[in-house]
Amino acid sequence: MRDKYLWGPHSDGAISVCHTGDCSMRLIGRSFLLGAVAALVLSLALPSAAFAGKRYVFSGGPAGGTFQVVANAVQVYGPVKKNSAYKVKAQSSAGSVENLRKVNKGRAHFGVVYSGHVYLGREGRLKNDKKKYEDVLAVSYLYGAPAQLVVRKGSGIKSVKDLVGKKVGVGNAGSGAFANCELFFSHMDVWDKVKRNAMGYNDAAQAFGNKQLDAFWLFTAFPSGAVIMAAQTNDIDLIDLQADANVSGFFKRYPYFSELSVPAGTYRGVDHEAPSFQDSALWVANAKVPDDVVYDMLSKIYTDEGLAHMRSQKKTFKEMSIKTGVNGIVTPMHPGAIRFWKEKGLL
Repeated sequence: MRDKYLWGPHSDGAISVCHTGDCSMRLIGRSFLLGAVAALVLSLALPSAAFAGKRYVFSGGPAGGTFQVVANAVQVYGPVKKNSAYKVKAQSSAGSVENLRKVNKGRAHFGVVYSGHVYLGREGRLKNDKKKYEDVLAVSYLYGAPAQLVVRKGSGIKSVKDLVGKKVGVGNAGSGAFANCELFFSHMDVWDKVKRNAMGYNDAAQAFGNKQLDAFWLFTAFPSGAVIMAAQTNDIDLIDLQADANVSGFFKRYPYFSELSVPAGTYRGVDHEAPSFQDSALWVANAKVPDDVVYDMLSKIYTDEGLAHMRSQKKTFKEMSIKTGVNGIVTPMHPGAIRFWKEKGLL
């Protein structure tokens, strides 16, 4: 006679197995089954988890913006992406100030922040924010955003002081350009004495071309398409902003700004060097990020291959080099970065 098995569930979830030949009952508990399944899942997951490494968030900026390009470029660079010790995850953000706050709280491990915001944040001098952001440490200089003030050739405007009573494009309200224009013009005591027009660069260039503005301000890399546009319809000139900054003590008050000049011939008709100043976009890290991780990332990005990769992502990164690695940094650096830049002879 063929043996028969009877299967039946119990109220506690166990399963009874009754062999008709010996009437024996075997109970296979639900907890045992669930444990077996869990063990199987864990065993399948172990290989990837064991070698995934810790994930570090790199906070960039709005989609399409240069800050976000930095974060994305670091994330996808082969030697960074393929290493087993850690993983980098690019994450979008509103930009510099949000990155400062996220990195300080540890919600992001890395970020791109303007040197000015790192400095003011550490001092508790951000506008409408007295909190001190002391856990944000500099890693390296990335690129600079220089000030440019466009006027008509022969206008008689040689200094910011000459703008009193003039119509000036000062950048979009809420933008970094607008904020830095307000900062510099206020320092020069002309902010409330000019006829301000808050508008984007291209709109300002068009208004300038139509004689609706006497001058317009930019805070961006050169050559700027807006200035090129303005030079097509007018004979333009660039004001020596560095002279105004030096005479007024601007650099002493705001030491995160650094000197640079727009080279002669950058724009049509401007055949002389135009001295100016810039703020610096910095790669920063939370103070608790391990030193060896920061050191390793710098060692991978600041190679000939790594820098070529960064430049291939955006021409703005042409300034990135060993030579410029600590430019514009006026606040404490991460220990891992200090080790790296000391080895390169910059500290």
